[in-house]
Amino acid sequence: MSEASKNPFQHLVEPLDPSTPDQRFYNLTKLADPRYERLPFSIRVLLESAVRNCDEFLVKRSDVESILNWKVTQTQIVEVPFRPARVILQDFTGVPAVVDFAAMRDAVMKLGGDPEKINPVCPADLVIDHSIQVDFNRKSDSLQKNQDLEFDRNKERFQFLKWGSKAFRNMRIIPPGSGIVHQVNLEYLARVVFNYEGYLYPDSLVGTDSHTTMIDGLGVLGWGVGGIEAEAVMLGQPISMVLPEVVGYKLFGTPDKLITSTDIVLTVTKHLRQVGVVGKFVEFFGPGVAQLSIADRATIANMCPEYGATAAFFPVDEVSMQYLKQTGREEDKLDYITKYLKSVSMFRDYTDVSQDPDFTQVVELDLTEVVPCCSGPKRPQDRISVSDMKSDFESCLGAKQGFKGFQIDPKSHDAVVPFEYNGNKYELSHGSVVISAITSCTNTSNPSVMLGAGLLAKKAVEHGLSVKPYIKTSLSPGSGVVTYYLKESGVMDYLFQLGFEVVGYGCMTCIGNSGPLPEPVVEAISQGDLVAAGVLSGNRNFEGRVHPNTRANYLASPPLVIAYAIAGTVRIDFETQPIAINNEGKEVYLRDIWPTREEIQAVERTFVIPSMFKEVYEKIENVNERWNALVAPSDKLYTWDPSSTYIKSPPFFEGLTMELEPPRSIINAHVLLNFGDSVTTDHISPAGNIARNSPAARYLTSRGLTPREFNSYGSRRGNDAIMARGTFANIRLFNKFLNKQAPQTIHLPTGETMDVFDTAHRYQQSGVPLLVLAGKEYGSGSSRDWAAKGPFLLGIKAVLAESYERIHRSNLVGMGVIPLEYLPGDTADSLGLTGRERYTVVIPDKLTPRMKIDIKLDTGKTFQVLMRFDTDVELTYFHNGGILNYMIRKMSQN
Repeated sequence: MSEASKNPFQHLVEPLDPSTPDQRFYNLTKLADPRYERLPFSIRVLLESAVRNCDEFLVKRSDVESILNWKVTQTQIVEVPFRPARVILQDFTGVPAVVDFAAMRDAVMKLGGDPEKINPVCPADLVIDHSIQVDFNRKSDSLQKNQDLEFDRNKERFQFLKWGSKAFRNMRIIPPGSGIVHQVNLEYLARVVFNYEGYLYPDSLVGTDSHTTMIDGLGVLGWGVGGIEAEAVMLGQPISMVLPEVVGYKLFGTPDKLITSTDIVLTVTKHLRQVGVVGKFVEFFGPGVAQLSIADRATIANMCPEYGATAAFFPVDEVSMQYLKQTGREEDKLDYITKYLKSVSMFRDYTDVSQDPDFTQVVELDLTEVVPCCSGPKRPQDRISVSDMKSDFESCLGAKQGFKGFQIDPKSHDAVVPFEYNGNKYELSHGSVVISAITSCTNTSNPSVMLGAGLLAKKAVEHGLSVKPYIKTSLSPGSGVVTYYLKESGVMDYLFQLGFEVVGYGCMTCIGNSGPLPEPVVEAISQGDLVAAGVLSGNRNFEGRVHPNTRANYLASPPLVIAYAIAGTVRIDFETQPIAINNEGKEVYLRDIWPTREEIQAVERTFVIPSMFKEVYEKIENVNERWNALVAPSDKLYTWDPSSTYIKSPPFFEGLTMELEPPRSIINAHVLLNFGDSVTTDHISPAGNIARNSPAARYLTSRGLTPREFNSYGSRRGNDAIMARGTFANIRLFNKFLNKQAPQTIHLPTGETMDVFDTAHRYQQSGVPLLVLAGKEYGSGSSRDWAAKGPFLLGIKAVLAESYERIHRSNLVGMGVIPLEYLPGDTADSLGLTGRERYTVVIPDKLTPRMKIDIKLDTGKTFQVLMRFDTDVELTYFHNGGILNYMIRKMSQN
């Protein structure tokens, strides 16, 4: 608030209450502008930030006018700045961010600046939740063993993060074993209204994880950005964004008593993918919203990236305040939150249609039409009714290789492979469930589905049902509160009897940390070339993400996760077939053990209480004894250890000077990879296990490590040498040059098939620039900055795609890689591109946002493409070679 004296809107400031003059706020209603009351609630948050931070430099009066005039400007490409109140990170993305900060301090010092200028100026919370793996399960000590192994593997990373918490101001670390970042954010970190330096203002954030949107369910505007962009925000740079369209999503009707929030979110995801909401805000309204708990809303908001929107906002209402009270927030905070939001017309009554704002477009969902469902086998938007699961899977078996096809020879659809496990004989076939995981903040933050799973487990055990021992079952809650209420309600013992004991507090299976499958199971899958299944309560099921040996992966509610584990297969119609035969030879159907909404709500009212949240979160920052005992250096500049395979100074800033170089055309580039649609960031930069025959494995072996010590790609993101070798290393990568799935490509000058890294390295040695060709939705999935950093290190100068996922395009811009887009109607096929041509991308001296440029081929053909630098700020970053180079030059100026 140091700029307040320069703020042209200072006249809007007033105390919230005359008796508390230290609680001031910018009263937007005093603008006396009728446009304000018609703005979507999410846009009001952007407006408040612009008004409060207006300094006529980074945020201008004209930006405020653009936002107020949203109804007109939303249909144009209008750039506005946004300064979120805080930043949130998890350790997979947090480690490279802290590595970048450490390297930026070194670079600023070399340029003669003050290295301590590289320091977060807004609050940043980093939750360590991505490191723990399901190495042990079905044992009473699985939790302790997994946590011990997590610490042993990641001690060096954790020491580095602890150094960061000392070296940088405004950075708080939530230690391992605490929970999942988005659930901790919802239950503990969220302020809803900030009370900072004498001012009240809406809580808002960006996060280095795409599912940051989960907090939108509580009425806190937030979304995921790339780690590179988040670092700039932490250093005080506003986000430059195109003022978004806002799709109003009206909910009405009452869901059936057997429907879960997971069924609703999977239905919403498919619907909004069909509507098309990429780059837009979605704001929920209508009487149906009032019937949803905050946990239900958070589940829907969590999967916002899966339906492609930037944010999925549920404005604060009375249910939000009840949730804050339930989760142990102090009464005085509840008072000023309510009073402030009502004072600025940001408090919502979903039953009052007069409060409904203007929207770009309105779409509707009748909740009475939602049916039990799953999504898969390869994408979260591919919803399937549970009643259609069997037929859908069997259709996918023989279908052509693709999102809904495995191309299995019809003669082997009924193949059965016998195997032995722990002295007993079993059989696997296509569709056999081998991973069953109650995981992910999407669902473990929701007491209704977690208690629903517990009650189903109780009824299953009482009916004499069990889960086969070779199925890898696990329960990884998003916070200690979940374990607390599962134990207190008496259902934990039944979950344990079915194999669902707590194996850790973190993302685990959802992020790909599913750990190894039993060797006999892997051998049986390989022997029969079986399409084995994983069923998880997560939010992503892209190929190669959950586990290399589960080609079919389905997202489902926690109760359905257990149901499919009991059945042992996804080739079952629960309506007509028994889930299992019990130990007395009696047929038991899913309907016999499925709990009703009333049963679940009765248990939730009794056992999910404020004292649980207070007890868990009062000690969250110091409960981990190994973390407390961890010794880390306290120097302001990090001392890099050349022998480390986890933390390495990145090469991004080598040779950086204060002078800018003019943009240059890309001359005679070769295409490194030629892709189709929906290449995800998991394909580009996998987070899971490091294959033993990969370039990264060869590098680690050369450094003296054994395969047991490889850990995961996600844990190695602090080391560019490993991450460059891990770029495009996903075993399910489908490259048109090869016409098969493999992490390889063709070195076009010689025709040799090689690993992608080795091919790129050979091109780099010859001084040949590289391109990637792709179809629609390039870079969908996680907000993974290494999916841009890795290609940059491979020498990829530009990507030419039909369309981009929002965060990934931003990450490419942040690294100075040019995102090019085909003009409407053009594709690689329509232009006759094979990818074997040489490409010259003509970059003019004077660049403007979203300008058309020429690409010339060595065949003589020329065509135009759109250069996807969407704003003047993005062009500034490009001229600097990327956003971090820009920040270093800015911080080095005296």
